Amino acid sequence: MEFCVEDSTDVHVLLEDHRIVFSCKNADGVELYNEIEFYAKVNSKDSQDKRSGRSITCFVRKWKEKVAWPRLTKEDIKPVWLSVDFDNWRDWEGDEEVELAQVEHYAELLKKVSTKRPPPAMDDLDDDSDSGDATSN
Repeated sequence: MEFCVEDSTDVHVLLEDHRIVFSCKNADGVELYNEIEFYAKVNSKDSQDKRSGRSITCFVRKWKEKVAWPRLTKEDIKPVWLSVDFDNWRDWEGDEEVELAQVEHYAELLKKVSTKRPPPAMDDLDDDSDSGDATSN
């Protein structure tokens, strides 16, 4: 899920097994609040959120991953502000190999989002590469 709010402040994301509560202030200081009751249970412990300058993206993992939902919300009526991102659409009746590759790609994205690594060691660089040119003149 993605909440598109540029230059957001005071961002709060509460993800529970049956709902998500999102609140923040936009660049003008206007308070925004959304609460979504999910169609079915999600794995709140294995879900994450990431903030960028333009949006807050929530990676929400369903409790039963192989079960398709007819909609995101528990209510049969879709909120007017909610839309489908077809760039991230997943066909549940597709090839299992494709699904596995997508899950692995998702896992790699989560690792990149959630882990900070130390900078690479540069001890294998040659410090004298420029000094030979300076002494030969």
